[in-house]
Amino acid sequence: MATAEEKYELITRRLAEVLGGDAIKAILTEGRQPKCYWGTAPTGRPHIGYFVPLTKIADFLRADVHVTVLLADVHAFLDNLKAPLELVAYRTKYYEYTITAVLRSLGIPISALRFVEGSSYQLTREYNMDNYRLCATVTEHDAKKAGAEVVKQVESPLLSGLLYPGLQALDEQYLDCDFQFGGVDQRKIFTFAELYLPKLGYKKRSHLMNAMVPGLAGGKMSASDPNSKIDFLDSPEVVSRKLKSAFCEEGNAEGNGVLAFVEAVLIPISQLRLDHQKGVEKVLVDGTGDQHPFISADAPEGTVFSVERDEKFGGSTHYKSYDEVKTDFVNKTLHPKDLKNTVANCINRLLDPVRKAYEENEEWQRITALAYPDPNAKPAKTKKKEKVYHPPPPGKGRNAKPTADGAANVEAEVAEVTASIEKVDVGSSTS
Repeated sequence: MATAEEKYELITRRLAEVLGGDAIKAILTEGRQPKCYWGTAPTGRPHIGYFVPLTKIADFLRADVHVTVLLADVHAFLDNLKAPLELVAYRTKYYEYTITAVLRSLGIPISALRFVEGSSYQLTREYNMDNYRLCATVTEHDAKKAGAEVVKQVESPLLSGLLYPGLQALDEQYLDCDFQFGGVDQRKIFTFAELYLPKLGYKKRSHLMNAMVPGLAGGKMSASDPNSKIDFLDSPEVVSRKLKSAFCEEGNAEGNGVLAFVEAVLIPISQLRLDHQKGVEKVLVDGTGDQHPFISADAPEGTVFSVERDEKFGGSTHYKSYDEVKTDFVNKTLHPKDLKNTVANCINRLLDPVRKAYEENEEWQRITALAYPDPNAKPAKTKKKEKVYHPPPPGKGRNAKPTADGAANVEAEVAEVTASIEKVDVGSSTS
């Protein structure tokens, strides 16, 4: 049984920043189960940057933290219409399918998690009254500042963007959490919540932040920039192509998304799998992935990551920590091509079970088409209605001739009908 100190180490390790850590320590010391929530707004397709928080969630579960995953559908709609209202429900379902498949592929037990849609409580009378109370307290300056790193910034901002930070702060109260977990880009919203929730009579929560993984082209990995990210459903060929073109300048570790992914995702997952194999506080279940750490078969004891190369190029290199990987890269001992090839192989190993789950789930495929319709798709052509010959009534044909009493020349009418039928039969012959 892990001690309070050991649990706190698991909860906070590899994080960029912790606000209010003492409150979490107090909960652990009392022997209580901490409660946290991690939220994501279902806008663009989720990408492999999500491996960062999902891997950290495994640490929370290992430390006996009760975790709620918030599918923030209302937030998605409010964020400058990045998710149109008619698509939000489909995208929310798409995110649930994707996140569940990723967690299962990693062997993270789904039964220990709670999925909640924001609209399930954010449309209630109580929540809206608290939102109005908050609006009567918060200044425009503070609301705009809080959302600066998260809400899309435009020249003429919508009022919805100012509401976003306040709703996220209220989520902490309505999801009954002890701490909220997110990326460092959420920091201003977190400090906003710490300031304003007590003004409504609610307690201040703790906040934990992971580092943001740079995109493949440098800068932030964004769902709206296809060149900066790898989607969970990208094919192996697309993954390899994107890694080949990724920014990975020899000897330069700054803004290097390939190196950052090794640090934030591959090594933590590799260590998690090594601990699982050794029976150290087993938190993983049998996942749908291969569950093997990212090390080669001949790796020495203590290795957490291997860069595999052909013997004619010097053979594989084995590392016990990320610092060793970074040092070799900066010193140009580790070549960008070797690093990219290894990372591409590791990513495809991570994505294989997710892609397989998608291919076997027709409902997920249907939801995908509805959530992210192809903007270039051409409308289906309507089939032209076949012309069917309808003979005119007697006496009304083109060649009808009046008789003395005004009746049509029946013989001429019959001849016309017969000729028309013969013409149709010949035209429709398939022999």
